[in-house]
Amino acid sequence: MRERFERDVVLEKPKDRSFGHFSTPIAFSLAKKFRKSPMIIAQELASSFGEAEIFSAVESVKGYINFRLSESFLNEYAQWALDNEEEFGCEKKNKKILLEFVSANPTGPLHIGHARGAVYGDTLLRLGRHLGYEMTAEYYVNDAGNQIDLLGLSIQLEGRSSLLNEEVQWPESFYRGEYMSDLAKEAVEEFGENILSDESRQRELALWAKDKVMKIITDDLADANIHFDTFVSEASLYNDWGCTLKKMSTGVYEQDGKTWIRSSEKTDEKDRVVVREDGRPTYLAGDIVYHNQKFERGYDHYINIWGADHHGYIPRVKAAIDFLGYDSEKLEVLLSQMVSLLKDGEPFKMSKRAGNVILMSDIVEEIGADALRFIFASKKSDTALEFDVNELKAEDSSNPVFYINYAHARIQTILSKSDMSIEAINEARLTGLNEDADALLFEALLLPEVIDDAFHSRQVQKLPEYLKSLAARLHKFYYDYRIIGEEDEAKLLKLFMVVALSLRVGLSLMGIKAKSSM
Repeated sequence: MRERFERDVVLEKPKDRSFGHFSTPIAFSLAKKFRKSPMIIAQELASSFGEAEIFSAVESVKGYINFRLSESFLNEYAQWALDNEEEFGCEKKNKKILLEFVSANPTGPLHIGHARGAVYGDTLLRLGRHLGYEMTAEYYVNDAGNQIDLLGLSIQLEGRSSLLNEEVQWPESFYRGEYMSDLAKEAVEEFGENILSDESRQRELALWAKDKVMKIITDDLADANIHFDTFVSEASLYNDWGCTLKKMSTGVYEQDGKTWIRSSEKTDEKDRVVVREDGRPTYLAGDIVYHNQKFERGYDHYINIWGADHHGYIPRVKAAIDFLGYDSEKLEVLLSQMVSLLKDGEPFKMSKRAGNVILMSDIVEEIGADALRFIFASKKSDTALEFDVNELKAEDSSNPVFYINYAHARIQTILSKSDMSIEAINEARLTGLNEDADALLFEALLLPEVIDDAFHSRQVQKLPEYLKSLAARLHKFYYDYRIIGEEDEAKLLKLFMVVALSLRVGLSLMGIKAKSSM
């Protein structure tokens, strides 16, 4: 078979390790093209590898091609990884990506729904940067519209009620919680009591409070090791609305005193209003200006992480991007579902500070940032997540963060108990290992593939799944075999160093620092 062909080759890990390290069913997909039996194609492809040094064996079995990596390759790869920890799993990508996530309204602290999108976005960011992509983390500050006006009104009413003991008429919707009382007290200290009753200063109060709330939000994010490169104010964009509207003139029309975008001509179910009868741009108009500004910055790809309730919003934004003259395929929207929390099997209590939601800061305080990050990244983002906070406090195998950290700390303890120097251990060759040691080494060296898959599939949960599996294999090996004082002590300790490396790098890509002692 000398004809060249180009197609993706799917590599799988056989459940039966006797078949090798990898297997591919590529011969089945080529059978129709070459009009041959998959078994014949597999035999021809397997024989074409000849004496490739990377493999100790390439065999065809019932139409599958099985690959066994050579001991010399695994040894050299392990040595390179230990010598180049910062580059382990890294690649060089010539691609710029703008990642926008969280973007919660600056009207109150972050709740657990925001936290899930925040952890998902930051983990995706870390994976992408590790792979060599030039990625910018951006927060879109929704500081325009009725929600900001309502923030000012809510502070005034809260202050008059709790500080001045006045009877106030509460509107149907308003912001509540202890943080509003704190803002009212700060406002009085800074502006005087008059700020609470002067309607003409409501906007001034709202903008002041918005900045205070943004400080709360960024502090909460920082406590979870989440940071942004850029912040874009929605309010600052509307000055460009006229130019943006003109730019997509072929995609809009006037009707009933309103301006509509022809989004139904794309994939939206109907056209949408972008300018109201009174001339005020709608919320969608702000998003259109924002995405025009995004694309003007010239990134190769754009990723937005939105709450699942924004699913129907995707077609209208993509329609606008097309009408602006850009390629809407460059915008990728990922969705993040809500979270349900339990404590000892009962619903977690709402926060007094927020009024009617569970705050991200409450959960960080309850279980720690590491546990929050791990559990929020451990399930596919567009599926519902429910967990019990007390399970993440347990110091045993039921707590995945503890379990993985314990594996890393256990390795450091074993290394400290050995009389061998790190230099002597590092000189050992990882050849002649038993089957279980070979399997552990192979698993540890799979981290780069896991990173690549987790990022490009946008399924970051594959990384914590891998780390749990690697930790479990390490713990089992530790219980099954003696290490210190054995003939292969240096080899086994070096093997453990490779495992520790993968655990450490993997956790770091989740924003978690591996523990060396517990």
